[in-house]
Amino acid sequence: MTVGLVFVSHSAKIADGLVELARQMAPDVALVAAGGMDDGGIGTSFGRVMDAITRAESGDGVLILCDLGSAILTAETALDFLDDDERSRVGIVDAPLVEGGVAAAVAAQTGGNRDAVAAAARSAVPAAAAPSPTDAATKSSGYSRVVTLVNRDGLHARPAADFVTLAGTFPSEVTVNGVDATSLLAIMALGLVRGSDVEIATVDPDGRSAVDALADLLASGFGED
Repeated sequence: MTVGLVFVSHSAKIADGLVELARQMAPDVALVAAGGMDDGGIGTSFGRVMDAITRAESGDGVLILCDLGSAILTAETALDFLDDDERSRVGIVDAPLVEGGVAAAVAAQTGGNRDAVAAAARSAVPAAAAPSPTDAATKSSGYSRVVTLVNRDGLHARPAADFVTLAGTFPSEVTVNGVDATSLLAIMALGLVRGSDVEIATVDPDGRSAVDALADLLASGFGED
């Protein structure tokens, strides 16, 4: 079971497209679109949101992401019509619909609980890159490897999600060219293409296995031609 996600948009095409995009990185998560009016027009539908909440619930709760203010109002109205037990398992996340939806989907796919998935959605806008971990202090106390990307399309959405998923299995903090290895959007914002040199690094004395596993994954080309 995973946390389910509902995407509420004034446009059915936007909501459906977001489900299609997020599905590439979160194949096991209940992702449900609730876009547009019942007649196919632009707007939000109370009935569609209620139905989406029901369909997204798989036992670990549901989070709702919305695009514009009135979409939030529709979602809040839907929550008011749930009974107390149902309402306790459903929440609305204040996060960018597309970026937050993708980040939340990846967090749910990796088994995050409702709080962790909501936090991933809210942190969807990447922070500025941290200073490079290759300064003198890091060199003396940490460990790093540099790998050249070989897959044709570089670190695009699917391999980036695989990378983040693996990074999340290690307790050590690891960086990728200075950004958090567990942040999907921060890594994708690096724009790493085929031929890019990627530095995987940690200052954690116990982080060597994490760096090696992530570096080996990058070097493998993710099984892509």
